[in-house]
Amino acid sequence: MSQQDQGRMMHIGEVAERTGLSLRTIRHYDEVKLLPPSGRTEGGFRLYTESDVERLVHIRRIAPLGFTLEETTDILRILNDEESVTEPNEYLTRAQEAREKLARKLRQADELIADLNARSHSHTSAANRS
Repeated sequence: MSQQDQGRMMHIGEVAERTGLSLRTIRHYDEVKLLPPSGRTEGGFRLYTESDVERLVHIRRIAPLGFTLEETTDILRILNDEESVTEPNEYLTRAQEAREKLARKLRQADELIADLNARSHSHTSAANRS
């Protein structure tokens, strides 16, 4: 842990607020060893550093792409310039494919919202004429 990290420890609530993740999710990442806290208070409460927050932001970006826990750990190693078991280009290709799949789903959702919005306006107009 760097000198800067040691100087600024945060409780899980602050980390949750900063990352947009729930307390439950952060605790889960500790339980599965994806992100153990950098420290604990005398009472056993989790304490996190700025580096932990950065790691959580990376995990939040990885999670929607469908990588396994082991793959997520390996991607984090790559992002931290540590030794990886997999070539970064393999993850890059899979991440791009997963992103395109999500983009297609979003386009479909947008189409449904537009259809429902049009129906809502036509029902509102018909109700106002009555």
